[in-house]
Amino acid sequence: MAAAVALVALVVLLLQQQHCAIGQQVPGYFIFGDSLVDNGNNNQLQSLARADYMPYGIDFPGGPSGRFSNGLTTVDVIAEQLGFDDYIPPYVTASGQDVLGGVNYASAAAGIREETGRQLGGRISFSGQVRNYQNTVRQIVDILGSEDAAADHLGKCIYSIGLGSNDYLNNYFMPQFYNTGSQFTPEQYASDLIRRYTQQLQTLHHYGARKIAVVGVGKVGCVPHMMDMFGTKGSKCIQNVNSAAQNFNKQLKKLVVDLNKELKDAKLIYINSYGMSDGDPTILGNICFKYITSGCCKSREDGQCVEGETPCSNRKEYVFWDSFHPTETGHKAVADRTYKSLLPSDSDPFDLHSLAALDIGKQ
Repeated sequence: MAAAVALVALVVLLLQQQHCAIGQQVPGYFIFGDSLVDNGNNNQLQSLARADYMPYGIDFPGGPSGRFSNGLTTVDVIAEQLGFDDYIPPYVTASGQDVLGGVNYASAAAGIREETGRQLGGRISFSGQVRNYQNTVRQIVDILGSEDAAADHLGKCIYSIGLGSNDYLNNYFMPQFYNTGSQFTPEQYASDLIRRYTQQLQTLHHYGARKIAVVGVGKVGCVPHMMDMFGTKGSKCIQNVNSAAQNFNKQLKKLVVDLNKELKDAKLIYINSYGMSDGDPTILGNICFKYITSGCCKSREDGQCVEGETPCSNRKEYVFWDSFHPTETGHKAVADRTYKSLLPSDSDPFDLHSLAALDIGKQ
């Protein structure tokens, strides 16, 4: 009897050390970002940037969860593609051994700069998300019993980082609340963001991140809210906003190249979300859209869905769910091209699927 108990204990220990379900490509998936991938971290904050009410989540199992979508987000789809049995939990609810499989730290309205999004209330900036990750690492050390075991585990995990959009939408191009637009040229502002971004990446690397996907800023000048704000009402993207985003993306891509040279024990890839919108605007990947300049739900003045309003029924034909965020179909199109590139320009030096399969120790 004692031998049987010992055998069971050994099997459990081995499974804990593997931390990977059958078919799961990586043991964990750690997510940093803003409302594009927030899945509930803002629900308990005093903030206007919350999506814990209908019609958000109308197509999500269980209804509103805090996702700024009618259903899944990009990282939910990617988690499925990576072989996870469930979606990555938000930091506010992740506990116990669940943290071994990854945590979502994303926060709506968050930016790289600390003040970004403050007019909307509570949010967790990039640096705050990194501090929360450090807390998670300490939990993982306790669970696995040593820093070496934790480092081995974390080195096999995928890290996804997508911030910067709000630093333009809810900072640089919002002069009624911020002075950064007069303080910096677009090039200077991008450089300031990249300097701060670099510091957080270095901290993540120090705390075990080795396989890192860095997501560029999309065409923020083409979101319905920005076109309305600049008076083009869906007829024309705001070029100076898109140009500023391109400044940031150019420097971010260079940062990835530089860090790949500097950090010999890590690998970073750049996801070109901006470029995924090039070409026919009605087609994203292999998915066709009918409505590309308006949201599916009736939106408030701040661009989010009006609570309790009935959204459009033909949601798969829309790129945008509200005046900022994609529908589940829009998210899926981006996730597909992030996980496996459709075009060589979608990612550099390779896609997320290849990053997941990479053995960092054998580069």
